[in-house]
Amino acid sequence: MTSPAQRTATTSLSPSPVEPLRLQVLAALAQHRIATTSQLRRMLRPEGTRQLMSRVLNKLRADGFVDSTVLPDANRSRTNAWYLTPEGARLTRDLPALRGRPPYPITSATAASLKTTHTLAVVQAHLAFAADARRLGHEHGPWDWTPEVSHSIGEGERVMADAVMYYTVTGPDHRQKLRAFIEVDRTTMSSERLAVKLIEYARLFQYEAQPVGRRRTSTAGPAWLRWYPVFPRVLFILTGASRTRLDNRISDLQAMVAQHPLVAHLAREVRLGAAILEDIEHHGPAQAVWVPLTGGKPRPWTDL
Repeated sequence: MTSPAQRTATTSLSPSPVEPLRLQVLAALAQHRIATTSQLRRMLRPEGTRQLMSRVLNKLRADGFVDSTVLPDANRSRTNAWYLTPEGARLTRDLPALRGRPPYPITSATAASLKTTHTLAVVQAHLAFAADARRLGHEHGPWDWTPEVSHSIGEGERVMADAVMYYTVTGPDHRQKLRAFIEVDRTTMSSERLAVKLIEYARLFQYEAQPVGRRRTSTAGPAWLRWYPVFPRVLFILTGASRTRLDNRISDLQAMVAQHPLVAHLAREVRLGAAILEDIEHHGPAQAVWVPLTGGKPRPWTDL
């Protein structure tokens, strides 16, 4: 028997210039895992109204493609965080914006409750870069931010970035493509564990994968070249504590750069920086709010 959701998938949700926003919402939730109504509006229709986005989301929920969890709020206002249902996740597999990307959807209220706070903070960071790009005439949209990207670093271990960002700086006579591994820290782990992420990225920078059963060669090159023409910047975005505590965590990241030989080598080749989420939201990521992990005065992330 065909479910109502399956019937809708073959009719009103087929690609159409009349209702592109419904497909964009589904693709955005498949890409970013979970997002609030406000975040989806800022991501997909920054000039649109909250009512427009609410209508689309409520229709998708009625059709069985999305569901929501209510966020705890000290002001007692109702804020919904939306995610795909299993039916919605199946529907998005063939969307053009998501081709070639592994799906990691949140498809239950339990999974949503476990991942909501961190995932929404990652979306907040993306939205700060997207707003900056619109203001500056640069290119960075919903599909230029890929969450939860994992790479092998050898010995059966992997480094998992909270996101990989793709950003194009455009000018009258030039285009500069930039990439960054994004680490969003909500002060839920120890400062030492956070700093260890730098060792993992240093291992990725040097890791050379070898075909199974073949002798090691000197021409294989680093494994990251399979995905990136240059090694992405590593940007730490911190939140969830007092400014003094966050500044101390940035100092601990700088100490790891100074003291660990692998990380010191990484820092000579790769731009490393840290900023406070509230600063990049208030001032914009393109302002001098990024602390270079090699030392020096704060600067824009593009100038690390």
